[in-house]
Amino acid sequence: MTADWDHSGLLDRIASADYQAALRKGFWRSVLSWLTQNSNELLPFDEVRKYLPLLGQHEIGLRQIPLDKIVGSVGRYQDFDRAFLPRQTHTKGRWVSVDKAHLQDIVLPPIEVYKVGEVYFVKDGNHRVSVARQRGQVFIDAYVTEIQTPVQLDSDFDHDDLIRKKEQAEFLLNTGLVNLRPEAQIELTVPGYSRLLEHIETHRWFMGEKYQRPIEWEEAVTSWYDEVYLPLVRVIREQNILEHFPNRTEGDLYLWIIEHLWYLREEYKADISPDEAAQHFAEEYSERMFERIVNVIRHTARILTGEEEAEIIPSQGKEDASST
Repeated sequence: MTADWDHSGLLDRIASADYQAALRKGFWRSVLSWLTQNSNELLPFDEVRKYLPLLGQHEIGLRQIPLDKIVGSVGRYQDFDRAFLPRQTHTKGRWVSVDKAHLQDIVLPPIEVYKVGEVYFVKDGNHRVSVARQRGQVFIDAYVTEIQTPVQLDSDFDHDDLIRKKEQAEFLLNTGLVNLRPEAQIELTVPGYSRLLEHIETHRWFMGEKYQRPIEWEEAVTSWYDEVYLPLVRVIREQNILEHFPNRTEGDLYLWIIEHLWYLREEYKADISPDEAAQHFAEEYSERMFERIVNVIRHTARILTGEEEAEIIPSQGKEDASST
């Protein structure tokens, strides 16, 4: 009896120490998040339901799911951070009991999750997820309910993306691209879906002028996608323009280049091609160029503050100097 009690007491101490380590790690992650201004919050599932159109759901049964794809919770999103480290001390009792079960090799029941796009929201089993991640697990058993939505969510998705994803969902539903062109993946990193709708309306008007008849909305949408959007995206790919604009998308560049094309045609009163506009845009506004400029400024600032030594450039001879 004494040996059993001692063993149980040892497990309590180990599990409590594990919890304190997780709590400390969570604290320092919150500090880092504040310093870097990066989101460290779990996503509340109710917010996703509020902002995104959910088209239906179905059970897909028991699956092994990646723990790093779990980004939110139905009811415990304030108790844990994005890495499912504990944030509130009231989680200790349940967390320690789950950890003790792991220490004793007790098989716990699968968690329950909602799957939206490529990510998951915990319906039941938040503490099990937290302990599993703290113990270095990669996968966990889960009963999965998949929810259909016209937009795709990935593991980098955060609360600030909700408004943009809402606009994207409305754009896809308003245009009918979900059904007309299921392969269409039009992603923007900045607000602009309303401008895309304006482009389609303008294209529709020109089609009516060309064919001298009313143009149905669906016809205008497919024509815009096939004859305006995709050809410019092909140019973007062929010229590798995305390399000049890290963290941007083909949709961003389409929007910027098509408006740049209009500007060039107005400025030069010439029939500028999309290829020429794309190349000119990349040369004029490359974000990598701005990155280099910023790095030079930072380097200069460090020299002025004494953090770095200036690079000594060999002086030119008098003959060279006089020739400049």
